[in-house]
Amino acid sequence: MSNDSYGQFCPVAKACEVLEPRWTLLILCEMWSGSTRFNEIRRGVPGMSPTLLSKRFKEMEARGLILRSENSSGSEIAYTTTDIANDLEPIVHALGKWAHRNIDAEVTLEHLDARLLMWNMRRKIKTDAWSKKRRTVVQFSYPELPSGEQSYWVIAKPGTPVDLCLSDPGHDVDLYVSADLRAMTSAWIGLSSFQSEIAHDRISMIGDKLLAVTLTDWLGRSSFAAA
Repeated sequence: MSNDSYGQFCPVAKACEVLEPRWTLLILCEMWSGSTRFNEIRRGVPGMSPTLLSKRFKEMEARGLILRSENSSGSEIAYTTTDIANDLEPIVHALGKWAHRNIDAEVTLEHLDARLLMWNMRRKIKTDAWSKKRRTVVQFSYPELPSGEQSYWVIAKPGTPVDLCLSDPGHDVDLYVSADLRAMTSAWIGLSSFQSEIAHDRISMIGDKLLAVTLTDWLGRSSFAAA
């Protein structure tokens, strides 16, 4: 009997044996959000080392949760979830909604991570109302962080997915958004509102007036905010 077995026939125990290894569910969540490459997935689980992520991939593949594929030259490797894993998606989302309703906001906001927040935020940005003719750049800054971790650039070009830069790309910025990290995180996950944080000067904007007044429309929120 393996050390990670409960030694029970109970289906819940069997499910836990598959899903309990640390990071497994977070890796699946990142993949359900569209990430398929190693470095993409790693950006969605920044607390993992590359070695541990590789180990989890092998375990998850052995358990039938993910598939690994590579192109003919072997230069590109992609990971996708299986039907078995996809059956879990609504269950895991329901678990997240339960946590959103029942875990205290102070506990939820105890550990803040600007990189993870911005990585998730860029997925929800709705660029429909942005310029269709040119590149649009929005710089987010969190002044309380160390200087090398304060700023993030969201870039949208016509016909391409929204990109996130961790260093200055050298483009003209259309809108500067300065925020308290806790306030931005709270508003994005639905523990407070953007309107309230803006009214209390915990989020402020300078630049393109249309982008500024429509921020609550295009920025989007976590899928758990509605809970």
